[in-house]
Amino acid sequence: MRAVKIFDTTLRDGEQAPGCSMNISEKIEVAKRLEKLGVDIIEAGFPVSSPGDFESVKKIASVIKTCVVTSLCRCLEKDINVGWEALKKAESPRIHVFLATSPVHMEYKLKMTQEQVLEQAVNCVKYAKKFNSDVEFSAEDAFRSDPDFVCKVFSAVIKAGALTVNFPDTLGYAMPEEFGKSIRYIKENTAGIEKVFLSVHCHNDLGLAAANSISAILNGADQVECTINGIGERAGNASLEEIVMGLKVRRDYFNVETKIDTTQIYSVSRLVSQVTGIKLQPNKAIVGDNAFAHEAGIHQHGVLSNRETYEIMTPQAIGIPKSKLDSSSNLVLGKHSGRHAFEERLKELNINLDEKTFEKVFGDFKKLTDKKKTVSLRDIEALVMNETTSVPEIWKLDFWELKTSSSAGASGVIRLRRDGEIYEESICGGDGPLDSIFRTINKITGKEPELELYELGAITDITGADKNGVEGSSSQGETMVKIALNDKYGCLRRWNGRGVSTDVIESSMKAYLAAINVMFYEIEGR
Repeated sequence: MRAVKIFDTTLRDGEQAPGCSMNISEKIEVAKRLEKLGVDIIEAGFPVSSPGDFESVKKIASVIKTCVVTSLCRCLEKDINVGWEALKKAESPRIHVFLATSPVHMEYKLKMTQEQVLEQAVNCVKYAKKFNSDVEFSAEDAFRSDPDFVCKVFSAVIKAGALTVNFPDTLGYAMPEEFGKSIRYIKENTAGIEKVFLSVHCHNDLGLAAANSISAILNGADQVECTINGIGERAGNASLEEIVMGLKVRRDYFNVETKIDTTQIYSVSRLVSQVTGIKLQPNKAIVGDNAFAHEAGIHQHGVLSNRETYEIMTPQAIGIPKSKLDSSSNLVLGKHSGRHAFEERLKELNINLDEKTFEKVFGDFKKLTDKKKTVSLRDIEALVMNETTSVPEIWKLDFWELKTSSSAGASGVIRLRRDGEIYEESICGGDGPLDSIFRTINKITGKEPELELYELGAITDITGADKNGVEGSSSQGETMVKIALNDKYGCLRRWNGRGVSTDVIESSMKAYLAAINVMFYEIEGR
């Protein structure tokens, strides 16, 4: 079978989309999961864009061992210098440079002629080759470009040393049949193309990113650039899970394979959804909550007789634990459950923890069982998430008390701890109890970020009903917040926070403090 490379850009194109920001520890955890998933290339970020992006690329490059790690750079020497500085300690580094080739981009954005674009592309590939042998060149907005000009640019950068050339549908404008024809034209009319890898990068503005990517593979593309859950600019990117499972389920048709361990897809999808705060639509292909759900009676009858009647893949193929789908599972976790049962649940979720982290998560689990009769898989995912993607607790919740009524408003006290010292303020003033709490935390910490997003949900699943069968009555509350504040350079920055507790007020405070701590960690460097 022909092998196709999977280039994951969740941490670059996905993360730069509005509302999808991640802190450094979250990016590192996602990178580790992508490595376990088996992607060939991880695009770790755009180092020149910010000090935070530079630092995250540098740290990811130092911890990833089995994947190529790349950073995106404009075709500018300063970008390449910064990009290489971030990448140079990677086991397998790649410098990824890009320059637009479409008439509208060249005229209005670059203000360059075709000759100038060609010269700059070649010069920058040659400059990048001075640092590293593995260089990829992308022709931004290639699909809306003159195909003969793209062939000319690709031929020149291949001669200059590029090992991969990328043909993006940057605006998600293409139809699958014509995109496939474009790839075939590039393959047939680019000098030296047989010596390098031809990549594609499709956006989802018309909902066709995965279809266009697969059409490109059918017409000779060697690499596809995609993201977990399809996150990305505007309507997003091609969805990794849709492309990979399409190739796997229809292997008879494509005769193509990837290195992806598909049993890791579900856990990576859940992680990305949680750290970005971007929830999946229930009917999202492959990983949505309804992807393997059957409500119609005739469908249920067929599935109970033989799953193949209404399923073309098994839930286990993407790593969904059997106990999440099967209510007959007799392994229920509660206050009397031991280490072995807890370890089994982690295995079902494809989660591997070092001994120190396991002990911390197991301790949190035992505390949770004192508050909750049974603990679900979603609860365990939340416990692991809190431990593996957190930044240092600069501000820690020490004590809180809240009284509220429709007539008197909110009152009480919040006590935070920082560096061993206690800071306490009375709760007062605000539009409701949560607004009062957040204002009080701002007063204690000395920062006044704007709250841009607040979401509250319940962590429930099939094992989360109480003894009376009431779903979610003993559930943990899961809160997501997003705050924004101008940094010292006057740039508006955003941070996510997530909190989990059986008390929704406490989960809200934890989420807000988590975002505050990320803000302090990144702005103050501690």
